[in-house]
Amino acid sequence: MGHEPEVILDNYKNGSACFSELSFGNTSVAGARLPESSAVELRKLSQEHSKYNDLDASVQMAMLAARQVMSSLEFTPKSTGINIGSSRGATALFEKYHKEFLEGKALSPLTSPTTTLGNISSWVAQDIGVEGPNISHSITCSTALHAMLNAKAWLEAGMCDLFLVGGSEAPLTAFTVAQMQALKLYSKETTPFPCESLKLDKDFNSLVLGEGAAIVAMSTSPKNALAKISGFGYATEPITHNISISSDAQCFQKSMTMALSEAQLSTVDAVVLHAPGTKKGDQAEVNAILKTFETPPLLTTNKWKLGHTFGASGMLNIEMALLMLKTGEFFENPFYKHNQSPQPITSVLVNAVGFGGNAVSILLEKNNVTR
Repeated sequence: MGHEPEVILDNYKNGSACFSELSFGNTSVAGARLPESSAVELRKLSQEHSKYNDLDASVQMAMLAARQVMSSLEFTPKSTGINIGSSRGATALFEKYHKEFLEGKALSPLTSPTTTLGNISSWVAQDIGVEGPNISHSITCSTALHAMLNAKAWLEAGMCDLFLVGGSEAPLTAFTVAQMQALKLYSKETTPFPCESLKLDKDFNSLVLGEGAAIVAMSTSPKNALAKISGFGYATEPITHNISISSDAQCFQKSMTMALSEAQLSTVDAVVLHAPGTKKGDQAEVNAILKTFETPPLLTTNKWKLGHTFGASGMLNIEMALLMLKTGEFFENPFYKHNQSPQPITSVLVNAVGFGGNAVSILLEKNNVTR
């Protein structure tokens, strides 16, 4: 999708997906790599300092995203916090070191310190000069939105003035893809649209992985705000299967209801669904929405376009919602058509959930909306 706001917005509007064919040995699958423009920025970062070259791509991407966020903001280092997570952490680097271990090679002394999950927030803090709390966590695919829940607590407690939150993931490795294939979730297609996120009559699971990072700054002040967060919701439902949620996604029903209640709203203009492209997952979330709203809002996703970025996916959903609020336009999913004509978008509910049914729903409203 790129790293420049104008390019990202154009990519949301162009109707094409960001996938290419990836080869792992004799296996070829679809995946969404960073565009060359962003890859160039990563290479530049690696050359800035010898220590940066030793970091996993997930950490480097988080550093670049954080720099973009903070470049236009004034902040006090001691009262600024960070919570950036990842579902899998330093994936490629961990696999590289483990391969060397199995081959009997001497391990680098950096093996442990550069593969801990805490690398992400700690290196971002070092890079931009933040001295407040820095937290890294993994709550699977709802990691980034759980970071927003944490930031709410710190900000409302008066313990920080600003909180940097988000997720970063670089999962395009042979082993990670093989794990998704073992679950029978990965798309077998290498067509221009291999991920059929929100296509409810698909015959097969169509999850496709992508790499990416997305970060926002949260504050109780409206200054510089792109939108207002009017509702936070979360829920975890009892696990009946290692990877699935119930057929009507009770966790989403609870999290969406909680967010709507805090915002004192009964509906929203649009919902950005988690919708990973799996048959059961997509349908369960739609079922939950039909049970939560008397009249369903407009429904959309972005995974058909940029893939599932695991721990970063929730914040990329937030980015999509912010762009819709900024332009007032609804970004339609090609597999899920609506009969009604979209009105200017002023409120968006964003969903994320991961293995274990740990759902989060965040309700965003346009800054100048009156109700």
